[in-house]
Parts: sequence; C-alpha cells; structure tokens
Amino acid sequence: MPTIRIPSSHGAYRVYCSRGALARAGVVIKELGDSSGTFVLSSPNVWKHWGRALAKRIRGVRANRTFLFDDSESAKNLATVELLCRALSDAGADRRAVIVAAGGGVVGDVAGFVAASYLRGVRLVQIPTTLVAQVDSSVGGKTGVNLPEGKNLVGAFYPPKAVIADSEMLATLPHRQYRSGLYEIIKYGVIADAQLFRFLERHMLALLRRDPSALARVIPRCMRIKARVVARDERESGLREILNFGHTVGHALEAATGYRRFLHGEAIGWGMYAVTLLGLATGRVSESDAIRIIRLVASVGPLPPLGGIPVAKLRRIVAGDKKARGGEVRWVLPRGIGKVQRGVELPWKLVARTILELPDIDAKARG
Repeated sequence: MPTIRIPSSHGAYRVYCSRGALARAGVVIKELGDSSGTFVLSSPNVWKHWGRALAKRIRGVRANRTFLFDDSESAKNLATVELLCRALSDAGADRRAVIVAAGGGVVGDVAGFVAASYLRGVRLVQIPTTLVAQVDSSVGGKTGVNLPEGKNLVGAFYPPKAVIADSEMLATLPHRQYRSGLYEIIKYGVIADAQLFRFLERHMLALLRRDPSALARVIPRCMRIKARVVARDERESGLREILNFGHTVGHALEAATGYRRFLHGEAIGWGMYAVTLLGLATGRVSESDAIRIIRLVASVGPLPPLGGIPVAKLRRIVAGDKKARGGEVRWVLPRGIGKVQRGVELPWKLVARTILELPDIDAKARG
C-alpha cells in the first residue's frame, strides 16, 4: 500500500493511499495510542454510502460516537463549528479523544478546525471521500471555515495524525462532484509536474471514467507533490503559495455567489483560466503552453456560467483575500508547464479585463 510520510511541527504523520485503504482505519486509529473515545464527524450523504463500512472497520475502537452535519459550502461557518464543539462536550469528549473526519473538503476543513479548537486541540484522522479532498485538502494541515466576506478566513494550521485515502470511495460521488476534483489535479501538473500534465492530456477520458489504474497513477502523485511543498513551508510563508494557483479568482467567485453556484473545483477551473491569461498577457508564459493549459481545463467539462457577477464585487473580495498583503494581491502565474511564479503584483485594470474575457475564452476552448 502506498504510504507517504509528511513531517510537521506537530509531528510526522502518514498518508495511506490506495484502493481498499479504508480497511486499515481501525488499525490506524489504534496505533495512535490510548484514547478515551473516537468521534466521527461526517455528513448525512457520506454516511448513507459509507457509514456502515466505516463503522465496521472501527468497531473495535473504544467508545465510538458519530455526529453528522451539513457539508454544503454555505454551511462551512463558525455556527457549524460551535454546534459540533457543543456536541463533543455533551458527549464527554476529553483531550484523549480522537476525531475522525469522514467526508469531502468541507467535512475535512470543519472537522479539522473543530479538532484544532476543541479543548485547544485533540487528535485528528482524515478519511477523505471526494477527489478534491484526496488529492488536496486532506493533506497539509490547513483547516478553516468561511465568512460572508471571504473563503477560509477563519482557521488554523493543524495537521492530522493520519490520512486514509481510499479511491474506492470515489465510486459513489456524483459526476459533477468528481469532475470538480480533476481541476485540482490539473493544478498540480501546472505548478510542479510536467510529466503529470502530459499524462492528463493523454488520459483525461480515462480519468473521467474513473478508471482505477489512472486514479492510482494520479492521486498518490498529487499527494506527494503537496507533501514536498508543505514539508518545506508548513505555514504558507513562501513556497506553499504556489498551491494557490487559480485560487485567488476561484475563491472570490465562490464568495461572490454565496458558495452556492460553483463547486470548489469549478471555481478553480475559472481561476486557472484567469491566471493563465494573466501569465500570457505579462509575458510569463508562452502562447503554446497557455493554450495547452486552457485546453486541458476545458477538457474536464462545462463550468457554471459567470454571468451576473460584478467585477467590482470580485475586486473587494480579492483585496480581502488571506494571501493579500496590505490589500495587494500576490498572484501565482504560470511560467510554463510544471513551473509557476508566486508573489506577482498586477494592476487591477488588467485583472478586470481578463475576468471579462473568460466566457469567450471558455467558449473558444470548447469550440
């Protein structure tokens, strides 16, 4: 079974990444040491598909309790965190408890922040059930929730004690949710791995079919890229900024539409279009590489429309992004396939003009 070791300031942890990895859940939790209880945080939809299997795997773990909550992006807020913390308190969870986050990115982010905050920190195990969570959000220790003013503005760096990523759990994902994760995989090819990018160009149809061998190729590869980055920059003070490729515009689109129009990966798809065009306009990336990036993003499928989102509203949100410095946005732009430049400042006129061009670029890429 592929295992990835990730160092962190809280101690190294391991990612167990393969088909059937869920079978190790009970063993992994027991290996964490003495526990007063295991508390599973999940969503009703995830539990409907995977609750019985997960409960079976951790049956021998002490004092199991399960709490289900809404895993929509609009419910990823402080009210949900308070609700879960109070539920843990009522259930008698103490500092020797283990929280198991079983779900997609929202479950992982919320449960991770709960684990970081409750009693100033209890142990956390991530079991990601979506493609976005498996290739990205479950690794690296970033947790948090949204405010109306922006995405992930309240949170903590709090790495898990283990991650169990079982690609078999992707079988129950709705197709739109599954496709959303493919945009994050493209991101990794652009920022760090030209060979991965070429694989995606040649095998996107296989990935869209959820081909097990294709998934076995890309999921561990993305996790290893992220592991290398976060090992060098755990708290996003430098290199880790490259992981935000496409996310500045993407997060702004999510916030501007109340987290209801776009799935996370879809917003990142639009964001990758935007920064690729910005890289081309500023002479940082060649036209041929820009075309390859745009075509690969388009090959994943249709994106929700951008209509009705005022550019001025996006500007206010972008200026308040957690990665901004004094209101100045630090953009991550492509320099080629597998290489990006971080910390780039750009005039808003160029950004606004680029955003307005995005629908036409998308239509041409699909034409």
